[in-house]
Amino acid sequence: MNRIDKLFAEKKKNILNVYCTAGYPLLQSTIEVLTALQNNGADLIEIGMPYSDPLADGPVIQQSSMQALENGMTIATLFEQLKNIRNSTNDLDNPLRKGDNIRLPVILMGYMNPVLQYGLEKFCHDAEAVGVDGIILPDLPMYEFETQYRQLFQKHNLHFIFLVTPETDEVRIRKIDALSSGFIYAVSSSSTTGNSKPIEAQEDYFKKLNSMQLKNPVLVGFGIKDKATFQAACAHTNGAIIGSAYIKALEQQATVGVVTKEFLSGIID
Repeated sequence: MNRIDKLFAEKKKNILNVYCTAGYPLLQSTIEVLTALQNNGADLIEIGMPYSDPLADGPVIQQSSMQALENGMTIATLFEQLKNIRNSTNDLDNPLRKGDNIRLPVILMGYMNPVLQYGLEKFCHDAEAVGVDGIILPDLPMYEFETQYRQLFQKHNLHFIFLVTPETDEVRIRKIDALSSGFIYAVSSSSTTGNSKPIEAQEDYFKKLNSMQLKNPVLVGFGIKDKATFQAACAHTNGAIIGSAYIKALEQQATVGVVTKEFLSGIID
């Protein structure tokens, strides 16, 4: 069973998905961040693959992407970093590798241009090989996915997650539900990450999604930054996604482990 399916089978509500940018704050921070998230209460980890023109991302995540690119992060480097995350016997003498047996589901989020440059089939093969469970590519059109790429993702046991917004009509939502696997990413408002309307103002939208009895679970993203917004997003859905607020927390000078523990304890305690 895909680890995402296993998670939703075991936990129906208040699922916390945390976004981090690969190679941020330092090139070699990726595994340290994943380990800290797992050790401090995250249920699901979404790794952003940095790109120079991230259309759906607000200024905080854009800046982290630019820093990661300056650090030298590439898709090939990311796969090299992830190659042992499902192996508990890797280099235990390296403090950044110690205890990095990641059991949580891992999703890669990015954009088509660098993925196509890498080679989509190679990308799917390598993602499966390192233990990735799902993919989010916001700029891959639904029609192209259905007619050209769906079987490729299925072949490599990768869930493909689509986004919906408050403006997405019911017909399209049901089409997305039919094509998606893993979960549906419900964008809280039509804006970029970190810049959405108050979560509390979107209750009718969340209620609508809940009333549709979709086959996929629903996680809410954009604008989730603290305990109050997390709880508001979870009231009518299966959980929520935190991105910009966590990236901003990582700007602090304290160690990744300390920052992550402090940040997540304020949300799930």
